[in-house]
Amino acid sequence: MDTIQTIKLQDTAVEATQRLTGKEAIIKCLLAEGVDTLYGYPGGAIMPVYDELYKYQDKLHHVLTRHEQGATHAAQGYARVSGRVGVAIATSGPGATNLITGIADAQIDSTPMVCITGQVASHLLGSDAFQETDIIGISTPVTKWNYQITKASEIPEVMAKAFYIAKSGRPGPVLIDITKDAQFEEFDFAYKKCKAVRSYKPVPKLNPDSVKAAADLINNAEKPMIVWGQGVILGGAEEEFKAVIEKSGIPAAWTILGVSAIPTAHPLNVGMVGMHGNYGPNVLTNECDVLIAIGMRFDDRVTGNLETYAKQAKVIHFEIDPAEVNKNVDADVAVLGNSKETLAALLPLLEEKQHTAWHNRFKELYQIEYDKIIKDDITPEKEGLTMGEVLEGINKVSKGEAVIVSDVGQHQMIACRYAKFNKSKSNVTSGGLGTMGFALPAAIGAKMGAPERPVVAIIGDGGYQMTIQELGTIFQTKVPVKIVVLNNDFLGMVRQWQQLFFDRRYASTEMVNPDFVAIAKGYYIEAQRVSKREDLAGAIEEMLAAEGPYFLEVKVEKEDNVFPMIPTGASVSDIRLE
Repeated sequence: MDTIQTIKLQDTAVEATQRLTGKEAIIKCLLAEGVDTLYGYPGGAIMPVYDELYKYQDKLHHVLTRHEQGATHAAQGYARVSGRVGVAIATSGPGATNLITGIADAQIDSTPMVCITGQVASHLLGSDAFQETDIIGISTPVTKWNYQITKASEIPEVMAKAFYIAKSGRPGPVLIDITKDAQFEEFDFAYKKCKAVRSYKPVPKLNPDSVKAAADLINNAEKPMIVWGQGVILGGAEEEFKAVIEKSGIPAAWTILGVSAIPTAHPLNVGMVGMHGNYGPNVLTNECDVLIAIGMRFDDRVTGNLETYAKQAKVIHFEIDPAEVNKNVDADVAVLGNSKETLAALLPLLEEKQHTAWHNRFKELYQIEYDKIIKDDITPEKEGLTMGEVLEGINKVSKGEAVIVSDVGQHQMIACRYAKFNKSKSNVTSGGLGTMGFALPAAIGAKMGAPERPVVAIIGDGGYQMTIQELGTIFQTKVPVKIVVLNNDFLGMVRQWQQLFFDRRYASTEMVNPDFVAIAKGYYIEAQRVSKREDLAGAIEEMLAAEGPYFLEVKVEKEDNVFPMIPTGASVSDIRLE
């Protein structure tokens, strides 16, 4: 993503309407941007803003997380399911630095977020004052834009630009650092929403010639294949995308952030690409004659060895961010713009086709994968429970209507492989950064962003303990999230690699875990543990039927592996089934 490093502030011509302090202005700006929920943790340098927040409890729901990292992940979850900008707030020094992991996660996963941090008084800047940290310097590599406010009069324009930049074009996180004296200073306040920033062009102008060139390649292809990513969802292009694949008859595979843009059961949905993706779409990437990438960035987990990736294919790249084009994979045709606009322009140029023989290749390879892997994952004959059958049990009860929030590890790959989705914005996970500890706080935000939908967090026993303190946030807010910990007493993904590539030297990956059920009950959250197959279905039904939050620990096979698998440095066509 292009980082916007310098944006000059210019005086607006808006007539001042009232005399306010900086802290009052911040709240007015949030309300003007339609913010109704924000996540944070108070402290000295941001205390004036919290004092003002106290007066607006009926309009702004502040969620007190138990750690600032939890605030950013909750804001991410909120943004991902609602399509709105997530907001996190923290104090200076360690409060601000604790936001960084979530900000970096939002940057690489293109999540719109505005983070507000307090800062020491402006006359103390650079003096190593108590809890002073150069959060602007620290956050610059992982934000779409950041800015430090030292004068109250800057607040309206900077805040307006922050929200505009965060949500426009390819979304991302913005950080605004506000000195304590600026929060107290009075000025004449007026607010005008930002609609443009000089030198910042969030959406490239659509080139009809590139759309025509793409259509010509697609219409003449014998074995075309689509790989779509989150850009379809971020662009609000689900209907246009569905129309394109149905008219063209092209098999379509997804990245883990793209899943749910169309229903899992759609006949043209051929599964997941990437390291633990489905066998067919990975192998056939190196057999297709035209590869159409839509709203995805060709990251290494998708491509495997770039030297052998789709070398036989003409590549068409639909992308909003010019920096992603030709970065990893050279495109024969690049179609720049928002996916909703570019796919709408493509649709009338496409010929109606079915590609039946080509589809049959995907079906053949799926059957191989089903017989070798999927059947044993979801309907195992072994004594111990598998992660796959837990997901299959959730599918049977949720019927594809739930939002699934996953952490990072084996359980994440299993959740992405086997969860069924009927609606868009249903899969929330840490894709690019791979942040353990993401799921529990993200599930809190997801439920608040979509209160009408069931939200189920799928977490491993390792990642769960990185942000387990957010059970306190659930207890205090009573947010009815459902938490499933798949406990194999290992850092499972690392252990799998140690088994396959390090001669089973399980260095520092076996976990000695606490009583997770007792801990959940200590936070007054209903909880139970399952270790037998005959108890699983009933426990899942009880969890999803519960009115409040619920914790379910499932003891699964200790040394179960996730296959298929593309070893690091291997070609996608060398994907392993065992």
